[in-house]
Amino acid sequence: MSRVRKALFFVGRLFAPLYGLLMTLRAFLYRRNIFLHSQRLQVPVVSVGNLTLGGTGKTPMVLYVSRYLLGLGKRPAIVSRGYGGKATGRVHVVSDGRKILMSSALAGDEPVMLAGSLPGVPVLVGPKRAPVAERAVRDFQADVIVMDDGFQHLALKRDVDLVLFSASTFLGSGWVFPGGELREPFSALKRASAFVVTGVENRNRSEVDAFRRFLRGVFPEKQVFLGEYLPVSLLHSQQNKTFAVERAKKMPLFAFAGIANPESFHHTLKKERFLLTGFQGFADHHRYSADDVNALIAAARARRARALITTEKDFVKLKPFFGEFPILALKIELLMGEDFDLFLSEALSRPFEGR
Repeated sequence: MSRVRKALFFVGRLFAPLYGLLMTLRAFLYRRNIFLHSQRLQVPVVSVGNLTLGGTGKTPMVLYVSRYLLGLGKRPAIVSRGYGGKATGRVHVVSDGRKILMSSALAGDEPVMLAGSLPGVPVLVGPKRAPVAERAVRDFQADVIVMDDGFQHLALKRDVDLVLFSASTFLGSGWVFPGGELREPFSALKRASAFVVTGVENRNRSEVDAFRRFLRGVFPEKQVFLGEYLPVSLLHSQQNKTFAVERAKKMPLFAFAGIANPESFHHTLKKERFLLTGFQGFADHHRYSADDVNALIAAARARRARALITTEKDFVKLKPFFGEFPILALKIELLMGEDFDLFLSEALSRPFEGR
């Protein structure tokens, strides 16, 4: 965490109790249907969200859940806020399941990335998830809605509420925003159906096991699942196809990322033994310019790198700047166990209240 962010959180601790109280009151009003109302759809809703600020692997989990549902013969659709996109209006169709209809500048990074990775799955965005989900059901006959970043979006009832934690940060400082990384007080986790810790590997296994025991001790009725990240392939700016990860490991590369935790991508590349000549991090949802790309290419050439390498999320924003110098994107998937698959299928097979 940067010094500036630490300083802001330190000052913000004066206001954190008030913010936490307001978030608790908001959840109470939704729960009791007082002034604030939650809408239930006629199809199941799976929410993927988190309690903390920053990256916890929501997008890889949305990919995993959607692919699993496709394998069950379901017709999932993804609904998202479209954070960072410039499009205005209630509902926008990013993908009809066959063709991507919006750019990342309009729809946001994650929706376009999801649309490109999930042929057959419609992706829709809008500020209020309920009308977006209704459109998905009406126009695309979706029989399951997968809601991206939905834990705090209480206006749409969900049937499976997954809360993700990163194995590199867990609960952060434990303070509620603006004094720390928690979006809501810890007690909000009572709403969750289950927890998932992502980014599990050998080096953090003992810390993950301790955190898992902690969650089980506080919420003994809820299951805690573990997920590992698995690099699967690379995208190439000069080729309309993927190629093997091992091929790129023999090349000197200059890496960069504009995600919530750029160092996590840096660590992944080092763990997978890519030959890195340098690394640069940007803010989450960074909008790249031609000057940014030219500066990155200059830095790569100065360090004798043969290509740039970045995340798949960043890659979708760089297409207007593709040129002679190669840009690679590492595709990373979340690997879950059979216990999680069984939990999800059983949860979706149960009859739902009000339906």
